[in-house]
Amino acid sequence: MSNQLTLDVLKKAVTGSAAAFRCLTEYQPAGGPGDKVFPPTYEGGKYATEKRRLEKESEPVDCVLLDSVQSQANRMEEALRDAWDREQIPLPVISVDFGGNDLAKSLRVTSLDAPHRIADAILRDSLLNGKAFRESDKGKQLDHLDNRHATALFELCPTALVFGMWDSTGPRGGLGAKFARAMVSEIVGINAVAGVKTSSRIDPAEIRRDAGPLYVAKEGGWTLEEEDAKREKSGPIKLGKDGKPSEANHGNIPPSIGDGGVTIVKAVQTTVLSLPALRRLRFPINEKRDPRVDDAARTVLAALGLCAATLFQEQGCDLRSRCQLVPVDAFGWELIGKPGEDVKILEITAETAVSVYKSAVKEAAKVKLPWMEDVLELTPSPELVELVRRSQNLAAGVGAEEGGE
Repeated sequence: MSNQLTLDVLKKAVTGSAAAFRCLTEYQPAGGPGDKVFPPTYEGGKYATEKRRLEKESEPVDCVLLDSVQSQANRMEEALRDAWDREQIPLPVISVDFGGNDLAKSLRVTSLDAPHRIADAILRDSLLNGKAFRESDKGKQLDHLDNRHATALFELCPTALVFGMWDSTGPRGGLGAKFARAMVSEIVGINAVAGVKTSSRIDPAEIRRDAGPLYVAKEGGWTLEEEDAKREKSGPIKLGKDGKPSEANHGNIPPSIGDGGVTIVKAVQTTVLSLPALRRLRFPINEKRDPRVDDAARTVLAALGLCAATLFQEQGCDLRSRCQLVPVDAFGWELIGKPGEDVKILEITAETAVSVYKSAVKEAAKVKLPWMEDVLELTPSPELVELVRRSQNLAAGVGAEEGGE
């Protein structure tokens, strides 16, 4: 029998001695059992494979990582941002808007998008009221953070306390504040068997490789005429390496076969919210510690983690091209208590998690915990804008002949 998550249940779990909230979810490929899925590739185009022992007495089995802890955190933060954008949840957010700088591609980065959250270099290299963010009154608070002084981070970027943060690029370098992840999730394919993939392209225009060479045109793009091409001392500049039509994505690609994708018996997502990790955090106000304040802040963070996980679950698990997974059963959450106690089964939907989270935020306000309600808008520094502009131009192919990669 399952129980509904309520604020009282959450508060008792956080303030008591419970170990964790846990959700184990079995998935199958959207195409059905036996359909191929494509894991993420790492250096050298390799998949992250390893043997895992799934049960005490079982032999290790071949497994493949389908979504890493870091990727899962990013997906959950994206789900939080979607909910925040729709004004479904209150959440402190820092934003850097690159608009109005004549960039090839519009760009807005928030503390929910930045890989290092509030400690990210994009925020560090932006300005608050004309002053470098880390030199502003708000930014300087990050220089004095640790587990026993986490109030400023709760106020400005509570997701960093849920998903972890290392302020390695700040003024203190490697001595910057570190906060371990309280929420950890990953998706693993079980009993993985490597597959193959094929590739080919038939050009409907039947363009042949010897129809070139193609040259870099003076006005951009390519040209077949030498007199219209950009030149260097040795002559007209060929497109790409040798000016073949394929450098401009024309022509056939001969059929080929190589490693690609895996088949699995099942995929398993393991999501754990550690309550001891939250209990290590302290939230003094004006240098005075109050256990009631600590409990209120930790309850908000626990609720925020459950919001992130359930919002992601209900969005659907489409990880990348040819890697969509569907749950076999309804999502089931467990509250793991003290050793010897029975695991408590909880029903936690996104709607329930959001409701509990909002109530926890209101209770935190009653004990005077600081909480940034309005978006903290930063302005990118001129140097950062120029760096982004050059990078976008290189990505679009402008200036590639000058050595861009």
